[in-house]
Amino acid sequence: MKQVVIILLLFTCPIAAWSQIQLSPQAEIHVLTCGPYQPELYSAFGHSAVRVTDPANNIDLLYNYGVFDFDQPNFYLNFARGFLNYKLALMDYRRFRDFYIYQNRYIHEQVLNLTPDQKQRYFDFLQWNNLPENQYYYYDYFYDNCATRIRDGLETVFGDSLEFDGSYIDTNYTIRDLTDLYLKEQPWGDLGIDLCLGLPMDSLANPYMYMFLPDYIEQGFDHATLLRNGVRVPLVKDTIVTYESTPEPDTSSLITPLIVFGTLLLLGIILTIYELKNRRYFRWFDFILFTLVGLVGWLLFLLWVATDHQAAARNMNLLWAIPLFFPLSLWLIRGSRPPWLKWFFKFAFFALIIVILFWSTFPQDLHNSLVPLVALLALRCWRISR
Repeated sequence: MKQVVIILLLFTCPIAAWSQIQLSPQAEIHVLTCGPYQPELYSAFGHSAVRVTDPANNIDLLYNYGVFDFDQPNFYLNFARGFLNYKLALMDYRRFRDFYIYQNRYIHEQVLNLTPDQKQRYFDFLQWNNLPENQYYYYDYFYDNCATRIRDGLETVFGDSLEFDGSYIDTNYTIRDLTDLYLKEQPWGDLGIDLCLGLPMDSLANPYMYMFLPDYIEQGFDHATLLRNGVRVPLVKDTIVTYESTPEPDTSSLITPLIVFGTLLLLGIILTIYELKNRRYFRWFDFILFTLVGLVGWLLFLLWVATDHQAAARNMNLLWAIPLFFPLSLWLIRGSRPPWLKWFFKFAFFALIIVILFWSTFPQDLHNSLVPLVALLALRCWRISR
């Protein structure tokens, strides 16, 4: 859903010429829904934007809430902390359209069923929102993004006269389920998101929450109404299929997390048997394993307590990615180890076994490909505790 800053540089239009303009009766406002693009994780969920076209005034502009700038101060620190500034950008529609067609991403344009006065009010809001002092916002993937900004803008302009009917939703998806729908061709991206998202993402999503995804913005608008002279009318009067994508081959990697972690578990079993038979201990294997897992645990912990990422709170992956694995792993490469270290790994062994036994019953949907990794951790904890 986010757009690379290069696109901003290519497509951005001067805004001064378009300020304080009165739309003609021929003006139309379209909500664009663009399809996913699987080669990149950030584009796998699709994109939403608003098009304003007015032949009488020679206007054909696109308002895009999905732009960020790598050059903003403290970019990477703000990204990690959840304070990343996104912005509304004014773009040339045709260049935007051609770029998405080049990527073979479908483009659906919903023509909003607005009166001339309503079009002007929403256009004025977009112009105001595009002022330098108003165009930036803190991006939140699930609650405040390129799709929800369009819905929220219409609600700001039309208030209670705009109503969404969510009765068409007949699924009981959580937010995590909804993200998984778009990541079937990206198993590693799916693993990374599931690893970093905490318990808040496993509550059932209501129809309004579904609209953090562009596809559900399109469906939600198709089932929305607007009050006009005491009568409710459909929010969308027509849908234009600007481009329909053609089928493409599956681009998902054959080297999936399950294969990698399963192979690693098999290697760990062979190594452990060899150690027991030959009275040897390969300390560097455990040092690398527990250091990496411990660092992952610290990352998940910091995402929870030290950032503003709401989705990362109360992450139950910390039950197996125990942060104390690092720095305690440093003791594993020493010639002698204190007795308490064995007791720690003995406790960790029993804890990991419990996690595996109750894996499918936790309120958080833990990624199944991690089970072999957790089994390997349990096996090596048992080995160290002996």
